[in-house]
Amino acid sequence: MIITPARRTATVREYYFSRKLREIDAMNAERLARGEDKIISLGIGAPDRMPPADAIDALVESARRPGNHAYQNYTGIPQLREAFSDWYRRWYGVELDPRNEVQPLVGSKEGILLISLAYLNPGDKVLVPDPGYPTYTSASKLAEAEIITYDLQEKNHWLPDFDALERMDLSGVKILWTNYPHMPTGAKATPELFRKLVDFGRRHGILVVNDNPYSFVLCDRPLSILVSEGAKDVCLELNSLSKAHNMSGWRIGMVGGSAELVAEVLKVKSQMDSGMFKPLQLAAIAALRSGPEWFETLNTEYARRRVAAGRIFDLLGAPYDPDSAGLFLWGNITRATKALAGEESPEPTPADRLSDLLLHEAGVFMTPGSIFGKNGRDYLRVSLCAPVEILDQARDRILRYLRDRNCLICNE
Repeated sequence: MIITPARRTATVREYYFSRKLREIDAMNAERLARGEDKIISLGIGAPDRMPPADAIDALVESARRPGNHAYQNYTGIPQLREAFSDWYRRWYGVELDPRNEVQPLVGSKEGILLISLAYLNPGDKVLVPDPGYPTYTSASKLAEAEIITYDLQEKNHWLPDFDALERMDLSGVKILWTNYPHMPTGAKATPELFRKLVDFGRRHGILVVNDNPYSFVLCDRPLSILVSEGAKDVCLELNSLSKAHNMSGWRIGMVGGSAELVAEVLKVKSQMDSGMFKPLQLAAIAALRSGPEWFETLNTEYARRRVAAGRIFDLLGAPYDPDSAGLFLWGNITRATKALAGEESPEPTPADRLSDLLLHEAGVFMTPGSIFGKNGRDYLRVSLCAPVEILDQARDRILRYLRDRNCLICNE
């Protein structure tokens, strides 16, 4: 290459799913040429069902109106900020001033990088959960910060060990990323957890950012870290319509917190885009008005899918939490790895080996937990964003493969 890239790009790789989906596309082309069925992909948490009908109607109607195709205000139209504020009041019991405590985003993933650029200087330290969403690490690296991982472990129900956090060298730590309900494990938030996180941030002068897109999915009630006393002093919360409203491709999210904290994010955002398409904003307003019946229907279906995903893990002898939240099921595949993928070795991880084995031999892709950190090396993640029928087809494919190898892990 004649032109040398910026040094910061050497610290990150192309996103895992971007690389893996290209591999699966190539495999599908070969399989179709041989007259075989396509790979069943249970990797990504992209909802497959339709968004609220009112949101679609609002998008279509407003897209036909003259004047709705121009640049928009960087802070979003007032009606959208008011809708997000009302949403937080109704569902979370949190008061956010729509004038300056709510910032609409082009999806909450954008917010991870915006917050990192707004608050991190080169050499600052960032606490990132392991396992955790890889973008927390990559965004921090792009901001030239130093990554400090903190362990989440099954024995502690995938919650932070605050005693261990207190023993860490916290000098120079600027941000702590947290994500409850947790992805990839499905661990649920509790008011006590959020109180502890706020207390930790306040005592150590650390910005705590909770990434909260799963709070309506298979949860008894949605929780926000911002409801905790003193949270606005040290916390920001990201949220999104992607998961609970089946609108992942629409890229509509928000960040909420104190006016002072949100204003710094806007400084960066206003340099990077020219406002959200107005019909999308009007559609988001309609979606945010969804009532309890919307979420009841949504969760009834995801509960059925969680059971079906559990049947896959049962076949592999992989323990999992049948009451987990969010769009995924997380299973410990230690037993299956030993039976199918050989003895453990440092590289690739057990999860990588089993994931690739099932992809190439059974035609089923499940995400290896190792992409979320070292504490995920013995786990696979199954997406619930496929109908029960597809999940059962995936199980049948794996069962046929196990029978062909005469390697039934569980009695069938």
